[in-house]
Amino acid sequence: MAGDTLDLTGQVALVTGAGRGIGRAIALDLARAGAAVVVNDLDAAPAEAVRDEILSGGGQAVAVAAEIGTEGSAETCIETALEAFGRFDVLCANAGVLRDSVLWKTEDEAFDLVLRTHLRGTFQCGRAAARHFRKAGGGGAIIVVGSPAGQLGNFGQSAYSAAKAGIVGMARTWAVELQRAGVAVNAIIPTALTRMTETMPSLAGYVEALNRGEPLPDHLRAEQGIGTPEDIAPLVSFLASPVARDITGQCLGIGGDRLSIWSHPRELSAVTRSGGWTAASIAQVWADLSKDRLQSFGVKVPG
Repeated sequence: MAGDTLDLTGQVALVTGAGRGIGRAIALDLARAGAAVVVNDLDAAPAEAVRDEILSGGGQAVAVAAEIGTEGSAETCIETALEAFGRFDVLCANAGVLRDSVLWKTEDEAFDLVLRTHLRGTFQCGRAAARHFRKAGGGGAIIVVGSPAGQLGNFGQSAYSAAKAGIVGMARTWAVELQRAGVAVNAIIPTALTRMTETMPSLAGYVEALNRGEPLPDHLRAEQGIGTPEDIAPLVSFLASPVARDITGQCLGIGGDRLSIWSHPRELSAVTRSGGWTAASIAQVWADLSKDRLQSFGVKVPG
C-alpha cells in the first residue's frame, strides 16, 4: 500500500463499459494502482480514449470494442487480456444501458435490451471468468455492479431494477460456487451522478453544477451518498486487491462520502399454525406478524 492506493502491480483486470462514467473511473483507478487493464466499451472511440489516458500516465492497457450481452464478447475480452498481458485476475462487470419507462409504457424491445446488457452480459462475463479461473487455478476476483434500484425498486425502472436485483442474486450464488476455487465474488451498489442520472429532474441541477466544476454539497455526499464516478472506483480497487480476497458473497454500497454494507434478505418474523393457514387465519395474525416490520420500498432521491 502506497499512500491512498493498494498495490495491484502484476494484476490484470477487465472492466466492461469502461469508456465513460463509472466504468472509466474504475479503469483509471485500477491502472493507477498498477494493474494492467482491458478497457471494454460498445464503441471503439471511448474505449481507446481511456486506454490512451492510461498509457499516457505510464500504465498498461488495451481497448476492446465489443457489445456485452452478445455471444462471445466476454470471451473476446478475456482472450485479449491473456494475449496482451499473459494472465487475467479481475473482472469488473459494469456495462449497462437504460431505457426507463413506467410499467404500462414499457415495450418488450426496451425491456429485453436492458436485461440482455445488464443481466445476460454480467452472466456471460462471470461464466467466462469462472471458466478461466477454475482452469488457471490461481484464484481471482469478480466484482459485479448492482444498484439501489435493484435493492429497493425505482419508479420507471422495471427492467433496470429486475436486472440489477438479478445481478446481486447471481453474485451470491457465484460466491458459493467459486469459493473452493479461491475466487472472491462481490457486488457493489454505486450511487453517482453520471449521464445515466442526468435525466432525473431531482438530480439535474446537481449534474449541471458538477459540469460547471462546482463541488457537490455536503448533504448530497454524506446524507444521500451521491457523488462522482471517481468516488466509486476505490471500492473496486479494494475488492480487486489481494488484501480483500477473503471477502466474498457481499453487497457493498459506495457513493459520495458513504460506504455501506447491504443486508441479505432474511425472514424478519414467523408464526406457525398446525394444519396450515387459511385466508381468515392469516388476517387474524397479520397485525402482530407485521407490526414494525413492513419494509420500505423505492429509491429516495433528493427533493
